Amino acid sequence: MSSWSWVPSLYFAEGLPYVIVMTLSVIMYKDLGISNDNIAFYTSWLYLPWVIKPFWSPLVELVKTKRWWIVTMQLVMGVAMAGVAFTLPTSFSFQATIAFLWVMAFSSATHDISADGFYMLAQNEENQAAFVGVRNIFYRVAMVVGQGILVMIAGLLSNVYGAVHAWSIIFYISTGLIVLLGIYHWKMLPDPESNVHKKMVGDDLINIFKTFFTKKRIVLYIGFILLYRLGESQLCKIASPFLLDSPEAGGLNISVEQVGFVYGTVGVIALLLGGLLGGYVISKYGLKKCLLPMMLALNLPDLVYVYMAYTQPDNLLLINVFVAIEQFGYGFGFTAFTMFLIYVSQGEYKTAHYSICTGLMSLGMMLPGMFAGKIQEALGYGNFFAFVCLCTIPAFVLVPFLKIPISFGANVPDLKRLEDEE
Repeated sequence: MSSWSWVPSLYFAEGLPYVIVMTLSVIMYKDLGISNDNIAFYTSWLYLPWVIKPFWSPLVELVKTKRWWIVTMQLVMGVAMAGVAFTLPTSFSFQATIAFLWVMAFSSATHDISADGFYMLAQNEENQAAFVGVRNIFYRVAMVVGQGILVMIAGLLSNVYGAVHAWSIIFYISTGLIVLLGIYHWKMLPDPESNVHKKMVGDDLINIFKTFFTKKRIVLYIGFILLYRLGESQLCKIASPFLLDSPEAGGLNISVEQVGFVYGTVGVIALLLGGLLGGYVISKYGLKKCLLPMMLALNLPDLVYVYMAYTQPDNLLLINVFVAIEQFGYGFGFTAFTMFLIYVSQGEYKTAHYSICTGLMSLGMMLPGMFAGKIQEALGYGNFFAFVCLCTIPAFVLVPFLKIPISFGANVPDLKRLEDEE
């Protein structure tokens, strides 16, 4: 069976629930009148399944097959989405929808483990390499759908049915999409002979964590992972509420459908282009040489939010340009972060250690994000975004101590020879 019949749909199904949980939910709650403090605090908790994912990933290895986990989790996510849609019109909608979103987040994180493992099991190395770009593109397509198209539809439906019923319809549509994907994958996913659960003994699990936490300079590395997106973790929770809020509250007062276009279309395209350029630059010059300038590229564009908060522009084209600049810088700078996680993960348990790194990465997003709303409400938008810019500084302080090999990440032989000479 051709990989084209399942790789694109599998990674679309991986990306859609994640972006609904992390981005669409923030826009929805702001549109429904929830305070920035509650939005940031409760939606940040939804990172928790990705934080603790390394601790239950062995379960996916020990129980059933990865194919079974993929299909089952997609159907569970469908039930959770239907739960959100069903409870939105109720008097306890905030509590109920957060609970269903948490079920969805847990299922999505489990789906990530099984899908990424299945991708390697069901294909040879040549196909794996050939379809890396395909899986990334369709993950981004899911982002366009989740934080772009669905948000724009919600904005349009709000004009007819009101905000509550509009978002309820959006979640019923999402339910249909993910359930159809689950049925499709039940029929179409290959069933490779290697798709069997492996036996993992306790010693293996102990060694995975022991070898990770005894790596040289691991405390420094963990600190850098937690601090790398300290500013961005807070900005991403408040950016959409800022765009939606009224001028009296310090926001830009653009519509829900306009937010969907700005973030879900213009922003995602800029993010993708930044990521592509970042990968090329690192492959040419290596991570060591690129890390500092790429960190600057990720963090300096946060200043556009300071400018927008103090000037409150009403020109939609200008707002699109500013968001595109910030998202391009984020995509460019995040590539360096990904390569750093790969560097830290080197060794005997590379895959497991990378999973631990991504868990720490999620923790670095969850904890600061929880308090972003409270800080913003205390400072106002302008001072909050200035505070976000100050929060980017600690990670820069750690850069000189990281000791990354000069050739790591580069495909240029001259850099490798230079390292050997040193």
